[in-house]
Amino acid sequence: MAHRSLIAFLALAASINFALAGDVLGEWSRDDGKARVRFAPCGAAVCGAITWLKDTSGAGKVGQRVFFDMKPKGDDAWAGSAFNPEDGREYTGKMTLAGDHLSTAGCVFGGLICKTVEWTRSH
Repeated sequence: MAHRSLIAFLALAASINFALAGDVLGEWSRDDGKARVRFAPCGAAVCGAITWLKDTSGAGKVGQRVFFDMKPKGDDAWAGSAFNPEDGREYTGKMTLAGDHLSTAGCVFGGLICKTVEWTRSH
């Protein structure tokens, strides 16, 4: 019985970590209007998949996961991996949340060169 209580407590503690790190979960619209991504828990991390594309003839596809294994790295920040459908490459990923504004970056060379994309929470 104590074993079940410990598991329940650890599950609750993990869910509290998501809340304390900032509420990145949900739907986000790219500021240039080209795409939407939904962030959701995936194991002990957060992942993001494309939910809408303005141009469906491009390399990106609805349902495609583009953020993987994003784990909290301080207040309102995450780090993991990002996939760019346009070039088919995976990058070191970073995310920073400020209210209803999210900045994501795909980086190479240990974070020396990053391409940042800005997002706004969809309502």
